[in-house]
Amino acid sequence: MGRLVYSAIASLDGYIADADGKWDWSFPSTEVHAFVNDLMRPARTHLYGRRLYEVLVAWETMDDPAPEMQDYAQLWRAADKVVYSTTLQEVSSARTRIERSFDPDAVRAIKDRGDCVIGGAALAGEAMRHGLVDEVQLLLSPVIVGGGTRALPDGLRIDLELADQRRFENGAVHLAYDVQS
Repeated sequence: MGRLVYSAIASLDGYIADADGKWDWSFPSTEVHAFVNDLMRPARTHLYGRRLYEVLVAWETMDDPAPEMQDYAQLWRAADKVVYSTTLQEVSSARTRIERSFDPDAVRAIKDRGDCVIGGAALAGEAMRHGLVDEVQLLLSPVIVGGGTRALPDGLRIDLELADQRRFENGAVHLAYDVQS
């Protein structure tokens, strides 16, 4: 069975987007981008909420010459993608399907086929509520945004054990925690 990893870039105060819905403060440096690519490499399937998918679908046609950008574009294109949305009418990328509702048994079946990454705070929160997330990875950016979309849901208690940590030259810090059963 694979692992389901929730991975997000967040502000130091725990937001993935600020109060205006902006996340331009979270653009990773070259060093951080290469590290994130290595984190994503084992994932066979990416599970996304609609908003995150609409941001990341740019990787389907991205043609940036930087090596870390080319690498991530290849990882994106090689992965199966499931978008959870009641409003998205069609997808704009290959190897992608829409699911209208979150089905914990279907996610378990996806995990049975290999490692997965889940993105989007609301979707990840739903998976956490069902005990499906095996690891939480937060890449904390050196900024406080004061409000917005929280990286982690309110009203949820999960015990975690630090599995990895790394500090980057730009002040970002990566923290990985295993979910304790």
